[in-house]
Amino acid sequence: MEGAQRAKVIDLARRLIPTLTAEDIRNPHDFPGLDDPDWHFEDGQLAGIEAVRFALRGLASDVLGDGEGREARERPEIGGQPGASREGGGAQGG
Repeated sequence: MEGAQRAKVIDLARRLIPTLTAEDIRNPHDFPGLDDPDWHFEDGQLAGIEAVRFALRGLASDVLGDGEGREARERPEIGGQPGASREGGGAQGG
């Protein structure tokens, strides 16, 4: 869900300003052309999805404890990175 929404935000931004990169979109105030209500709505939806993922990750850590919380963070359905393993540590964030 998060990946699909991120793609939607980037696609809409590039319709408004075709030269934008994903990094540019992190600083929308630098681009007056992104002052579009539809883009702001979709970006807000993405922020909400990300907030829920972070909240679930924190809740898993609080409820399950450190060892079990780490396992939960590594599971994609709870907010970990797909393909992350305990041995390699995996990348965190998103």
